[in-house]
Amino acid sequence: MFPWFSFLTYAVVTAVTPGPNNIMSMSNGSRKGFRGALPFNLGIWVGFSIVMLLCTAFCDGLSALIPKIKLPMLAAGALYMLYLAWETFCGGEIREDHSRDGFWSGLALQFINPKIYLYCILSMEAYILPFYHGQLLPLTAYALLLAFIGFAFTLCWSAFGSVFRLLFSRHARVVNTIMALLLVYCAVSLFFN
Repeated sequence: MFPWFSFLTYAVVTAVTPGPNNIMSMSNGSRKGFRGALPFNLGIWVGFSIVMLLCTAFCDGLSALIPKIKLPMLAAGALYMLYLAWETFCGGEIREDHSRDGFWSGLALQFINPKIYLYCILSMEAYILPFYHGQLLPLTAYALLLAFIGFAFTLCWSAFGSVFRLLFSRHARVVNTIMALLLVYCAVSLFFN
């Protein structure tokens, strides 16, 4: 049975935590309003979808060629999640970049955003490929689902940019601790599916 709870927990926690997409969406939403930030966010969605499809094809092909890669990928993914948990728990300064904020900038950002590559590779190797290896339609659907989850949270960051900034500054320790604990849960659950 597909592990929906741990998969969605990982996808949502990873998508909601600060990263290049979310920080720039928050910045654009704060400066331009939700509508003004939409071109950038739509660029993120298109680029995110392309990267998810490419990563999915890569993971599926690699798993077929090297079946023993699953355990090292899971270990690397778990270590990365624990690193993210530590960084989230310690709390970092949210930095803004106002230099780029249009559709093409949002799209191009996806090809240099390491967070989404790891998001897809870990999702595929840990959750999806064990159930749907070699099945084009389900793999495509999951890749697009991952992209949509990421896009939905960039919209949230954009729409509530100033609220999130206030939330993180006022309740940073609580928010960071909850996110860190959820990431630790996801890292541990990789080995029990």
